[in-house]
This record gives sequence, structure tokens and C-alpha cells, in this order.
Amino acid sequence: MAEPAVDLSQFGISAMEKDKLVGEVVRFMLFKTHQNSGCPVKREELTQIVTKTYHQRNLPAFVINEAKSKLASIFGYEMRELQRVLPSSKSNARSSQPNVGDSKSYILVSKLAPEVYEKYVVDVNSAHLSGFTFVIISIVYLAGGKIEEELLWSQMRRMGLSEDNVNHPVLGNIKQSLELLVQQRYLQKDKVNGPEGNTMYYELAERALDGLINDKIKEYVAQIVKKDNISLAA
Repeated sequence: MAEPAVDLSQFGISAMEKDKLVGEVVRFMLFKTHQNSGCPVKREELTQIVTKTYHQRNLPAFVINEAKSKLASIFGYEMRELQRVLPSSKSNARSSQPNVGDSKSYILVSKLAPEVYEKYVVDVNSAHLSGFTFVIISIVYLAGGKIEEELLWSQMRRMGLSEDNVNHPVLGNIKQSLELLVQQRYLQKDKVNGPEGNTMYYELAERALDGLINDKIKEYVAQIVKKDNISLAA
């Protein structure tokens, strides 16, 4: 079924120019996501693809929306928008943050059926990173969404994951693996000043707070609690 024609007169560009811009945004999203291990792509980066040549005010938003449609229909990806969240210790300053729109970013989420995704898309060589991510997020979740750095490392050491280990047979450099979760916006670091000095915390970030991921974590934790017959406060 052919797509409905779009009135491009408001932007003063041709259909060919529009298609070229949309293609550039799609390629950038796919390349950047692969290159940076799934780290979010900033909206500003996508906007600059358009504004380097065209200066119509609403054109970047239009092109990005068109790219979303292409990624969904051709590649089976949802181009999901993330709104960067502040650490809880700085939440009172949220309303005073300038340029909120500039903090938006995008990730690609597969819309394929789980069995199809696992068979044709999942790279078995990187599957261990997904397991590591899920376990670490679950630890922080069980701590109430925020955990002191030393306590997190204490829990990780119980699993044989030391901060001094740079050659883990599966994860490689453990510190770098943890830092990648910050770059991917599953976690964020927050330095809090206290009477005994500065304390670093790890806190759930917007990607871990996403409804789908959050629901999976709750389901996973509930299964563990049921299995071990542990009673946790809601």
C-alpha cells in the first residue's frame, strides 16, 4: 500500500530532498547505535543533519518523524525517545534546567517477535552483556533505585566481579562494563556531599525506568522472591 503524499510546500523542499534527509537520519541512527554499543543518540545530532543545509524551523522534527516510520516499517525498530532524568539529589533543580529539549535522545528497540529476534538478530557473542546489564539493574532496583558505589561493588564481588579485574574471561574490564551502563543510560552516577565527605551513588536512569524494562525487572525479582520464599516490602 502506497504511503499518503505529504505536502512539502511548507518546507520548500522536493520529495527527493526529503527522502535524502530521511535516509541520512536512518543511516545515522543505525550506524551510531551499532558503533556506540547501543548508547542513546542525541536529538541534537539528528537535527544537525538537517540544519547543516536547510534552515526551515519545523523541518528537523518532520524528518525525524519520517525516519521513525521508515525504521519501523523497513527494519522493525521503534525509534524511542528518551527524556534525560536528573539524579534524585538534584530533582529540585529540574524545573530550572535550561533547554530541556536538548536533553532528548533516541534508542532503537526491536519490534520483532522475541523468537524471531533471538534467532536472527541476537549476537550470541554479546548476549552476556545483556545478562550483566539485567543483573546490575536488578541490584540497584532492589536497593530502592539508588545504591552507594561501594555497596554495589560489594554485591558484584560476591558474584566474582571485582573492580580490579581488567581481564574477566567474559566481560573483560569490569569497571568499563559498568561504565558502559552509564553511557547507555541504564544507570547514572550521582556524587552527594555529606558530613563525612563525598559519596558516589549509582541510580537508575531513564532507560532502566522505561516501562517495558521496568516491568521485566519487577517480574524477574518477583520470581526470585517467590522461589526463595522471601518477603519483601512493596
